[in-house]
Amino acid sequence: MTEDSTQRARAGVASGLSAYLMWGLITIYWKLLDDFDAFELIGWRIVTAVILLLALVIAQKSIAPVLSALTQPRMLARVSVAAAMLVANWTLYVWAVVNEHIMETALGYFIAPLFTSILGVVVLGERLRSLQKTALGFAVASVVVLTFSYGRPPFIALAIAASWAVYGLQKRQVPLRPVESLTAETIVLVPLAVALMIWSFSRDTGIPNTANTMEFVLVLFTGLITAVPLLLFAHAALRLPLTIIGPLQYLVPVINFLLGWLIYNEPLDSARFVGFVMVWLGLACSLTDTIRTRTPTP
Repeated sequence: MTEDSTQRARAGVASGLSAYLMWGLITIYWKLLDDFDAFELIGWRIVTAVILLLALVIAQKSIAPVLSALTQPRMLARVSVAAAMLVANWTLYVWAVVNEHIMETALGYFIAPLFTSILGVVVLGERLRSLQKTALGFAVASVVVLTFSYGRPPFIALAIAASWAVYGLQKRQVPLRPVESLTAETIVLVPLAVALMIWSFSRDTGIPNTANTMEFVLVLFTGLITAVPLLLFAHAALRLPLTIIGPLQYLVPVINFLLGWLIYNEPLDSARFVGFVMVWLGLACSLTDTIRTRTPTP
Protein backbone atom coordinates (compact mmCIF):
# COMPACT_ATOMS: atom_id res chain seq x y z
CA MET A 1 0.00 0.00 0.00
CA THR A 2 1.41 3.41 -0.97
CA GLU A 3 1.68 6.31 1.46
CA ASP A 4 -1.17 8.09 -0.36
CA SER A 5 -3.49 5.10 -0.11
CA THR A 6 -2.55 4.58 3.56
CA GLN A 7 -3.44 8.17 4.38
CA ARG A 8 -6.64 7.84 2.37
CA ALA A 9 -7.60 4.70 4.32
CA ARG A 10 -6.79 6.34 7.67
CA ALA A 11 -8.93 9.36 6.74
CA GLY A 12 -11.74 6.98 5.76
CA VAL A 13 -11.54 5.06 9.04
CA ALA A 14 -11.57 8.32 11.02
CA SER A 15 -14.61 9.58 9.10
CA GLY A 16 -16.44 6.26 9.35
CA LEU A 17 -15.82 5.91 13.08
CA SER A 18 -16.90 9.52 13.65
CA ALA A 19 -20.10 9.02 11.64
CA TYR A 20 -21.17 5.87 13.46
CA LEU A 21 -20.19 7.18 16.89
CA MET A 22 -22.29 10.29 16.22
CA TRP A 23 -25.23 8.19 15.05
CA GLY A 24 -24.99 6.13 18.23
CA LEU A 25 -24.57 9.07 20.60
CA ILE A 26 -27.42 11.03 18.97
CA THR A 27 -29.62 9.00 21.32
CA ILE A 28 -28.36 11.22 24.16
CA TYR A 29 -29.31 14.30 22.12
CA TRP A 30 -32.88 13.08 21.60
CA LYS A 31 -33.11 12.07 25.25
CA LEU A 32 -32.51 15.73 26.17
CA LEU A 33 -35.72 16.49 24.27
CA ASP A 34 -37.86 13.75 25.80
CA ASP A 35 -40.38 16.26 27.19
CA PHE A 36 -41.62 16.91 23.66
CA ASP A 37 -43.84 14.98 21.27
CA ALA A 38 -41.87 12.71 18.91
CA PHE A 39 -43.99 13.71 15.88
CA GLU A 40 -43.30 17.40 16.49
CA LEU A 41 -39.58 16.69 16.79
CA ILE A 42 -39.60 14.86 13.44
CA GLY A 43 -41.35 17.82 11.79
CA TRP A 44 -38.69 20.22 13.06
CA ARG A 45 -35.93 17.78 12.13
CA ILE A 46 -37.09 17.52 8.52
CA VAL A 47 -37.52 21.27 8.02
CA THR A 48 -34.16 22.19 9.56
CA ALA A 49 -32.44 19.32 7.71
CA VAL A 50 -33.83 20.26 4.30
CA ILE A 51 -32.66 23.88 4.70
CA LEU A 52 -29.14 22.74 5.53
CA LEU A 53 -29.04 20.02 2.87
CA LEU A 54 -30.27 22.38 0.15
CA ALA A 55 -27.53 24.83 1.10
CA LEU A 56 -24.96 22.01 0.86
CA VAL A 57 -26.02 20.69 -2.56
CA ILE A 58 -26.25 24.22 -3.95
CA ALA A 59 -22.76 25.01 -2.60
CA GLN A 60 -21.47 21.76 -4.15
CA LYS A 61 -23.25 22.60 -7.43
CA SER A 62 -25.10 19.28 -7.30
CA ILE A 63 -28.69 20.51 -7.14
CA ALA A 64 -29.30 19.38 -10.76
CA PRO A 65 -29.38 15.60 -9.97
CA VAL A 66 -31.78 16.28 -7.09
CA LEU A 67 -34.17 18.26 -9.30
CA SER A 68 -33.87 15.64 -12.03
CA ALA A 69 -34.86 12.85 -9.62
CA LEU A 70 -37.86 14.86 -8.40
CA THR A 71 -39.14 15.59 -11.91
CA GLN A 72 -38.95 12.05 -13.33
CA PRO A 73 -42.14 10.16 -12.32
CA ARG A 74 -40.47 6.77 -11.88
CA MET A 75 -37.55 8.20 -9.91
CA LEU A 76 -39.89 10.40 -7.84
CA ALA A 77 -41.89 7.29 -6.92
CA ARG A 78 -38.73 5.55 -5.69
CA VAL A 79 -37.59 8.63 -3.76
CA SER A 80 -41.06 8.93 -2.23
CA VAL A 81 -41.07 5.31 -1.02
CA ALA A 82 -37.58 5.81 0.42
CA ALA A 83 -38.77 9.03 2.09
CA ALA A 84 -41.77 7.23 3.60
CA MET A 85 -39.52 4.51 5.03
CA LEU A 86 -37.05 7.10 6.31
CA VAL A 87 -39.67 9.16 8.15
CA ALA A 88 -41.17 5.96 9.58
CA ASN A 89 -37.75 4.88 10.82
CA TRP A 90 -36.91 8.30 12.26
CA THR A 91 -40.28 8.56 14.01
CA LEU A 92 -40.10 5.07 15.49
CA TYR A 93 -36.57 5.71 16.72
CA VAL A 94 -37.27 9.12 18.27
CA TRP A 95 -40.53 7.91 19.82
CA ALA A 96 -38.74 4.91 21.32
CA VAL A 97 -35.92 7.04 22.74
CA VAL A 98 -38.17 9.63 24.37
CA ASN A 99 -40.44 6.87 25.74
CA GLU A 100 -37.68 4.75 27.36
CA HIS A 101 -37.34 1.99 24.76
CA ILE A 102 -33.72 2.63 23.80
CA MET A 103 -32.69 -1.01 24.06
CA GLU A 104 -35.48 -1.98 21.68
CA THR A 105 -34.06 0.49 19.12
CA ALA A 106 -30.72 -1.29 19.55
CA LEU A 107 -32.41 -4.62 18.86
CA GLY A 108 -34.03 -3.14 15.74
CA TYR A 109 -30.74 -2.00 14.26
CA PHE A 110 -29.09 -5.32 15.17
CA ILE A 111 -31.85 -7.17 13.30
CA ALA A 112 -31.95 -4.80 10.30
CA PRO A 113 -29.09 -6.47 8.35
CA LEU A 114 -30.85 -9.82 8.73
CA PHE A 115 -34.08 -8.28 7.42
CA THR A 116 -32.06 -7.00 4.47
CA SER A 117 -31.07 -10.62 3.72
CA ILE A 118 -34.75 -11.62 3.73
CA LEU A 119 -35.56 -8.82 1.28
CA GLY A 120 -32.72 -10.00 -0.92
CA VAL A 121 -34.37 -13.42 -1.14
CA VAL A 122 -37.99 -12.24 -1.50
CA VAL A 123 -37.50 -9.22 -3.76
CA LEU A 124 -34.23 -9.79 -5.60
CA GLY A 125 -34.39 -13.59 -5.86
CA GLU A 126 -31.08 -14.10 -4.07
CA ARG A 127 -30.23 -17.46 -2.52
CA LEU A 128 -29.25 -17.81 1.11
CA ARG A 129 -25.97 -19.52 1.90
CA SER A 130 -25.73 -21.85 4.89
CA LEU A 131 -24.33 -19.23 7.28
CA GLN A 132 -27.03 -16.76 6.24
CA LYS A 133 -29.70 -19.37 7.00
CA THR A 134 -28.12 -19.95 10.41
CA ALA A 135 -28.09 -16.18 11.04
CA LEU A 136 -31.79 -15.90 10.23
CA GLY A 137 -32.51 -18.90 12.46
CA PHE A 138 -30.86 -17.13 15.39
CA ALA A 139 -32.87 -13.97 14.59
CA VAL A 140 -36.18 -15.86 14.64
CA ALA A 141 -35.22 -17.59 17.90
CA SER A 142 -34.31 -14.20 19.37
CA VAL A 143 -37.73 -12.74 18.50
CA VAL A 144 -39.45 -15.75 20.12
CA VAL A 145 -37.41 -15.41 23.32
CA LEU A 146 -37.91 -11.64 23.49
CA THR A 147 -41.65 -12.04 22.91
CA PHE A 148 -41.82 -14.06 26.13
CA SER A 149 -39.53 -11.58 27.90
CA TYR A 150 -41.51 -8.47 26.90
CA GLY A 151 -44.89 -10.20 27.13
CA ARG A 152 -45.43 -9.14 23.51
CA PRO A 153 -43.52 -9.31 20.23
CA PRO A 154 -40.79 -6.61 20.05
CA PHE A 155 -42.93 -4.53 17.69
CA ILE A 156 -40.76 -1.40 17.84
CA ALA A 157 -37.58 -3.31 17.01
CA LEU A 158 -39.25 -5.23 14.18
CA ALA A 159 -40.73 -2.05 12.69
CA ILE A 160 -37.38 -0.22 12.91
CA ALA A 161 -35.60 -3.15 11.26
CA ALA A 162 -38.21 -3.52 8.51
CA SER A 163 -38.37 0.21 7.68
CA TRP A 164 -34.57 0.48 7.56
CA ALA A 165 -34.21 -2.62 5.37
CA VAL A 166 -36.85 -1.39 2.89
CA TYR A 167 -35.24 2.05 2.92
CA GLY A 168 -31.90 0.49 2.02
CA LEU A 169 -33.49 -1.49 -0.81
CA GLN A 170 -35.07 1.66 -2.27
CA LYS A 171 -31.80 3.60 -1.96
CA ARG A 172 -30.14 1.05 -4.24
CA GLN A 173 -32.55 2.10 -6.99
CA VAL A 174 -31.89 5.84 -6.67
CA PRO A 175 -28.66 6.81 -8.51
CA LEU A 176 -27.76 9.74 -6.26
CA ARG A 177 -24.94 10.38 -3.82
CA PRO A 178 -25.92 10.13 -0.12
CA VAL A 179 -26.29 13.89 0.41
CA GLU A 180 -28.24 14.35 -2.83
CA SER A 181 -30.49 11.38 -2.04
CA LEU A 182 -31.30 12.58 1.48
CA THR A 183 -31.96 16.08 0.13
CA ALA A 184 -34.48 14.69 -2.38
CA GLU A 185 -36.15 12.59 0.34
CA THR A 186 -36.47 15.49 2.77
CA ILE A 187 -37.89 17.74 0.02
CA VAL A 188 -40.62 15.13 -0.56
CA LEU A 189 -41.33 15.16 3.18
CA VAL A 190 -41.55 18.97 3.49
CA PRO A 191 -45.39 19.19 3.24
CA LEU A 192 -45.75 16.67 6.08
CA ALA A 193 -43.08 18.45 8.12
CA VAL A 194 -44.66 21.87 7.66
CA ALA A 195 -48.02 20.45 8.75
CA LEU A 196 -46.37 19.04 11.88
CA MET A 197 -44.73 22.39 12.60
CA ILE A 198 -48.05 24.24 12.24
CA TRP A 199 -49.58 21.70 14.61
CA SER A 200 -46.65 22.32 16.96
CA PHE A 201 -47.34 26.07 17.05
CA SER A 202 -51.08 25.50 17.57
CA ARG A 203 -50.69 23.34 20.70
CA ASP A 204 -50.37 24.85 24.16
CA THR A 205 -47.91 22.05 24.95
CA GLY A 206 -46.10 22.36 21.60
CA ILE A 207 -42.38 22.98 21.30
CA PRO A 208 -42.56 26.73 20.46
CA ASN A 209 -44.84 27.35 23.46
CA THR A 210 -43.06 25.30 26.12
CA ALA A 211 -39.36 24.92 25.19
CA ASN A 212 -36.81 27.04 27.03
CA THR A 213 -34.04 28.75 25.09
CA MET A 214 -31.57 25.84 25.31
CA GLU A 215 -34.20 23.26 24.33
CA PHE A 216 -35.30 25.35 21.35
CA VAL A 217 -31.67 25.66 20.20
CA LEU A 218 -31.35 21.87 20.42
CA VAL A 219 -34.50 21.48 18.32
CA LEU A 220 -33.14 23.88 15.68
CA PHE A 221 -29.89 21.90 15.52
CA THR A 222 -31.63 18.59 14.75
CA GLY A 223 -31.00 19.27 11.06
CA LEU A 224 -27.29 19.65 11.73
CA ILE A 225 -27.05 16.38 13.65
CA THR A 226 -28.83 14.74 10.70
CA ALA A 227 -26.47 16.08 8.03
CA VAL A 228 -23.02 15.92 9.67
CA PRO A 229 -22.82 12.12 10.21
CA LEU A 230 -24.10 11.61 6.68
CA LEU A 231 -21.31 13.77 5.25
CA LEU A 232 -18.73 11.88 7.30
CA PHE A 233 -20.17 8.57 6.11
CA ALA A 234 -20.07 9.71 2.49
CA HIS A 235 -16.41 10.67 2.95
CA ALA A 236 -15.64 7.24 4.45
CA ALA A 237 -17.58 5.28 1.81
CA LEU A 238 -15.36 6.70 -0.93
CA ARG A 239 -12.20 5.58 0.86
CA LEU A 240 -12.98 2.25 2.51
CA PRO A 241 -14.10 -1.20 1.29
CA LEU A 242 -17.49 -2.52 2.39
CA THR A 243 -15.74 -5.16 4.52
CA ILE A 244 -14.67 -2.32 6.82
CA ILE A 245 -17.73 -0.07 6.46
CA GLY A 246 -20.09 -3.01 7.12
CA PRO A 247 -18.87 -3.99 10.61
CA LEU A 248 -18.68 -0.31 11.66
CA GLN A 249 -22.47 -0.04 11.39
CA TYR A 250 -22.86 -2.25 14.45
CA LEU A 251 -21.36 0.50 16.62
CA VAL A 252 -24.76 2.24 16.58
CA PRO A 253 -26.86 -0.53 18.19
CA VAL A 254 -23.99 -1.43 20.55
CA ILE A 255 -23.90 2.16 21.81
CA ASN A 256 -27.70 2.24 22.12
CA PHE A 257 -27.73 -1.07 23.97
CA LEU A 258 -25.13 0.19 26.47
CA LEU A 259 -26.86 3.58 26.87
CA GLY A 260 -30.24 1.97 27.51
CA TRP A 261 -28.85 -0.55 29.97
CA LEU A 262 -26.11 1.34 31.83
CA ILE A 263 -27.08 5.01 31.56
CA TYR A 264 -30.88 5.08 31.34
CA ASN A 265 -31.46 1.97 33.50
CA GLU A 266 -33.75 0.08 31.15
CA PRO A 267 -34.37 -3.48 32.41
CA LEU A 268 -32.23 -6.35 31.14
CA ASP A 269 -33.44 -9.60 32.68
CA SER A 270 -31.86 -12.96 31.86
CA ALA A 271 -34.41 -13.86 29.14
CA ARG A 272 -33.91 -10.52 27.41
CA PHE A 273 -30.15 -10.94 27.57
CA VAL A 274 -30.45 -14.41 25.98
CA GLY A 275 -32.52 -12.84 23.20
CA PHE A 276 -29.82 -10.27 22.49
CA VAL A 277 -27.12 -12.96 22.57
CA MET A 278 -29.01 -14.90 19.91
CA VAL A 279 -29.12 -11.80 17.70
CA TRP A 280 -25.37 -11.27 18.22
CA LEU A 281 -24.69 -14.90 17.26
CA GLY A 282 -26.77 -14.39 14.11
CA LEU A 283 -24.83 -11.24 13.25
CA ALA A 284 -21.54 -13.08 13.82
CA CYS A 285 -22.65 -15.72 11.30
CA SER A 286 -23.72 -13.03 8.84
CA LEU A 287 -20.45 -11.11 9.23
CA THR A 288 -18.39 -14.29 8.80
CA ASP A 289 -20.31 -15.08 5.62
CA THR A 290 -19.72 -11.55 4.29
CA ILE A 291 -15.97 -11.75 4.94
CA ARG A 292 -15.74 -15.21 3.32
CA THR A 293 -17.58 -14.15 0.17
CA ARG A 294 -15.58 -10.92 -0.21
CA THR A 295 -12.18 -12.52 0.39
CA PRO A 296 -10.66 -13.70 -2.90
CA THR A 297 -9.61 -17.34 -2.99
CA PRO A 298 -5.94 -18.06 -3.89
